[in-house]
Amino acid sequence: MSYGIQLYSVRDLAQGDLRSALEQVARIGYQSVEFAGFFGNPAKDVREWLNGCGLAVSGTHTALDALARDYKGVVKYHQDIGCSRLIIPYAAPKTRDECKALLETMAGYRDTLAREGIALAYHNHAHEFKPIEGGLSLWDSLLTQTAIPLEADTYWVYAAGADPVAWMETLHSEGRLPVIHIKDGLADGRGTPLGQGTAPVEAVYRTALRLGVPMVVESETLTPTGLEEARVCIRYLNTLDGTVSA
Repeated sequence: MSYGIQLYSVRDLAQGDLRSALEQVARIGYQSVEFAGFFGNPAKDVREWLNGCGLAVSGTHTALDALARDYKGVVKYHQDIGCSRLIIPYAAPKTRDECKALLETMAGYRDTLAREGIALAYHNHAHEFKPIEGGLSLWDSLLTQTAIPLEADTYWVYAAGADPVAWMETLHSEGRLPVIHIKDGLADGRGTPLGQGTAPVEAVYRTALRLGVPMVVESETLTPTGLEEARVCIRYLNTLDGTVSA
């Protein structure tokens, strides 16, 4: 099996030495990476490091304000490193008007980025499932008022009290599930490495396999380090796919 990793998982290393972070996640066994910042490193260097490690780029988490500040620069950086997916990692509109404006902004970027060969998607947390001013939640608004694909963070779907497997099925049937975060944690919002929480990780894994949806690992607690968590996570996945024994 091929697994990606969200580099926020190893941010304790990546923010000071991105090259080493790439080399070490590749050595552990990850085959693609999803960036959460480049920490001032030139795109040319990042592309060389990726090639040297044999890593593909599954996407980036890039904030809307980065697009607003330097749209052309963001696009060029993505093109230079060979990245064809840009994922908005977070948004939290507090009013219906803010939600409407957010959806319009994202839809506009989706269209313009598509012309540059870059697909836009949105990554959820738990708050997207809460109604806004008694109306639709951001999650429901995204689904009913836009065609934006969703990178379903399956742990946060679970922490919101929803069923990540059911949502994977629904989003996939609508052609709106390009990739997932496979992630674990407790129902109260505390994250854990894979296999150490209460989220339905194995069911998510089996569903992703059946649907053919790429899996990106994310584990956020840096306990004791990001790399150690990354090792725990890929070992757990390897027990599921039969590569190693439990």
